Amino acid sequence: MNFKNDTVMELKTKAQTNYMNLPKVSISGAEAVVRCLIAEGIDIIYGYPGGAIMPVYDEFYKYHKEIYHVLTRHEQGATHAAQGYARISGKVGVAIATSGPGATNLITGIADAQIDSTPMVCITGQVPSHLLGSDAFQETDIVGISTPVTKWNHQITRAEEIPEVMAKAFYIARSGRPGPVLIDITKDAQFESFDFTYKKCVGVRSYKPIPKLNPESLKAAAQLINSAKKPLIVWGQGVILGEAEKEFKAMVEKTAIPAAWTIMGVSAIPTEHPLNVGMVGMHGNYGPNVLTNECDVLIAIGMRFDDRVTGNLSEYAKQAKVIHFEIDPAEVDKNVKTDVAVLGDAKQSLKAILPLLNKNTHSDWLDKFKALSKIEFEKVIKGDLYPTKKGLTMGEVLKEINLQSKGKAAIVSDVGQHQMIACRYAEFSQTRGNITSGGLGTMGFALPAAIGAKMASPEREVVAVIGDGGYQMTIQELGTIFQTKAAVKIVVLNNDFLGMVRQWQQLFFDKRYASTEMTNPDFVAIAKGYHIAAKRVTDRADLAAAVKEMMTSKDAYFLEVCVEKEDNVFPMIPSGASVSDIRLE
Repeated sequence: MNFKNDTVMELKTKAQTNYMNLPKVSISGAEAVVRCLIAEGIDIIYGYPGGAIMPVYDEFYKYHKEIYHVLTRHEQGATHAAQGYARISGKVGVAIATSGPGATNLITGIADAQIDSTPMVCITGQVPSHLLGSDAFQETDIVGISTPVTKWNHQITRAEEIPEVMAKAFYIARSGRPGPVLIDITKDAQFESFDFTYKKCVGVRSYKPIPKLNPESLKAAAQLINSAKKPLIVWGQGVILGEAEKEFKAMVEKTAIPAAWTIMGVSAIPTEHPLNVGMVGMHGNYGPNVLTNECDVLIAIGMRFDDRVTGNLSEYAKQAKVIHFEIDPAEVDKNVKTDVAVLGDAKQSLKAILPLLNKNTHSDWLDKFKALSKIEFEKVIKGDLYPTKKGLTMGEVLKEINLQSKGKAAIVSDVGQHQMIACRYAEFSQTRGNITSGGLGTMGFALPAAIGAKMASPEREVVAVIGDGGYQMTIQELGTIFQTKAAVKIVVLNNDFLGMVRQWQQLFFDKRYASTEMTNPDFVAIAKGYHIAAKRVTDRADLAAAVKEMMTSKDAYFLEVCVEKEDNVFPMIPSGASVSDIRLE
């Protein structure tokens, strides 16, 4: 079955069987897996079949009207597609693979989901239980391998375990701070029959996914915020994961505090909001980085003080009182010492603190951000978006996409220079607009993630912005687009380099470009080989028309834009430097 924009809508409106209320019936473990997925509301899964998972795939064949299986071209592509599905929808993404190499090929995507808090359930087949530990064909200890990068994992050797373990898996994946869960099922458990019933999991003993709000912490935080003269908010993905956008916007507007975002938090409030002062971090905006070391109260909301945000920790915001709104207690005081920790779900925490906050203005403080923004515009942004040199820039490509999308598109970026440009310049008018690999920095993420995002939200335009290096790591997923007809828009910014590594080599290794220059294939010909409309742009005069043609296409479209080979991304905080040492050139 080909995927059209209305395929998911059709599946979602079908009267799916409520397997939780049926009387006990004897079925195979494989059929139980599929029924559990349907009971959890899963309508799309991504995977690749093989011997150890074949019984489950046989049930997918029977249940194809209830659940849509997408055959990716690589198991890593399945995990990234499931991530894209989860990130844009807020639902749990599902990936499935066979044992051995099929299972190990999931690991990169699982690790990516773990560090970026993406809810995902991965199901792997395993050799029959009597062969476990015997080095059987395609046997791998995937539970042991995945333990460091999963929120929870479990191996099933008896069919009767399946309903309880599957229910627990979905509960753990989506609750609290979300994350990936892996379930490994032996082949004999898939064949074995048992009396099936299903009950959703609503709690796990000793697992408390949402800390209880402490009223005293809320009062202490409010007191600091109300008395601050130079407060700064830095928000992360926790606002989006907690569906706290409305409460967050209300807080920002009531207090009039300048608010800056991490790359995972962008789009929680519109880009054009007057109190949105830009991105923090290594390639973030000049104002919020410099003024981090001038604010008197730093309010961190749903972010984890990653090293790419803080720079040199010994010089990070030492003058400020730090308030940390966080759902995961493990993140509090891990990197930055907190004066007040507000543990809890972001939506609940922000809703509770809002009545305690004074309506305020910080116009003089906000003017400092505006002044530094003008400096950045003259030294960096003007050249990126309105270049006078002959060669095309990555920034002007994003500017054209913004003009066509009006901030409504979801931008799925890979990892590298283009990622930083996309995060800096993409405009968002609605939440869940930025999908990227943040913590792990996985090249190859964007193309399959864009497929998952488009399938989860077919009514929304999804644009994958990718570098020529990362694109070739999962280029085979063009086959998935061809087979499913998912209308993904793909933009490859081609500079014939591994651009971010080359930039570091230029700045810190005396231009010794070791193994970073690329001899690339004909990307347009490859796309056309998959029957995807494609175009290459080399001249500025052709850019606007090409972007418009791509954005107005009803089908998948590939656009290659040949950009300057040695352009760099600025501002930049050198590795190990303070946020105050941010460079504009």
